[in-house]
Amino acid sequence: MDTNFYEQVYEVVRLIPKGRVTSYGAIAKSLGAAKSSRMVGHAMAYAGTAHPKVPAHRVVNSSGLLTGKFHFNPPDLMIELLAAEGVEVKNDKVVNFKTVFWNPLEEINL
Repeated sequence: MDTNFYEQVYEVVRLIPKGRVTSYGAIAKSLGAAKSSRMVGHAMAYAGTAHPKVPAHRVVNSSGLLTGKFHFNPPDLMIELLAAEGVEVKNDKVVNFKTVFWNPLEEINL
């Protein structure tokens, strides 16, 4: 486990505003590791143990699917957390994904 990379991922995820989502790939690209979206996914699987807290529910796949929801207990907690922030989810997919998508490359200066 590359804890330094994981911490970099967590720093980016902590910057995602409420009501917005981003993708594993967008996080990887923002860290200069465009081919490392799977590693971002692995980092998100361990996000529940990170301090300060990481809003992992705001990270989805590149088409808006909630592929990480089974790392939540219960799995529907991811949907509930997004809904509480105003993000609509239907059939495990973010509705209006392009509208609520937050691109770290455009929003932050790493």
